[in-house]
Amino acid sequence: MQALVVDDDRILADLVAFTLRHEGFQVSLAYDGQSALQKWRDEEPDLIVLDLNLPKIDGFTVCRRIRAEADTPIIMLTVRGEEDDIVRGLELGADDYIPKPFSPRQLVARVKAVLRRSGKKHLPAVHRVGQLTLDANRRELRIGQARTVSLTPLEHRLLRYLMINAGHVLTSEVIITHVWGSEGGDQDMLRQLVSRLRRKIEPDPAQPTYIENVPGLGYGLVIPSE
Repeated sequence: MQALVVDDDRILADLVAFTLRHEGFQVSLAYDGQSALQKWRDEEPDLIVLDLNLPKIDGFTVCRRIRAEADTPIIMLTVRGEEDDIVRGLELGADDYIPKPFSPRQLVARVKAVLRRSGKKHLPAVHRVGQLTLDANRRELRIGQARTVSLTPLEHRLLRYLMINAGHVLTSEVIITHVWGSEGGDQDMLRQLVSRLRRKIEPDPAQPTYIENVPGLGYGLVIPSE
């Protein structure tokens, strides 16, 4: 499983990362809120351990933005006795909190409890929808049994997000935030990206059968009927 540890205290972040790696997690680190959001979008971790007092973008904002798009389990790191921070974090959607200082055993116990309650499972490296098979590690798409298509990073990020949410229409705003982040991307860029992706995967890009567009709402990946 993949975990993202976010704390500007690098010594504490390394300690948390070491503890989680010992439990079998793959761990990435971020030291400010802005890079935390970018790594969350890029890596789609199964768990986030999040300090609240962060530079650039504070932990409350990070929690709120993540919770607006996903149910990724979030454990807050708080200063002991800061009850208002704990209440605010939980109201924003955090799943649990650990007051500093804490022991590695306490961290592991909280992590296991949160994952057990959430039923969170690691996203597979290979996604399949109909004739589409996406290898997330190689960033390759196979269509049917023979044709293999190479994707750019943005095309891969868009297609993977649509495949994970296959059968559901996602708003353009949510897709833009996931693909480019909160500071980049717009409707025109999304339309161009969808057009490029359609040219690679659709039998007839002028009459798409995989990526549907719902005017005024957004896009979705169609699950083919049996």
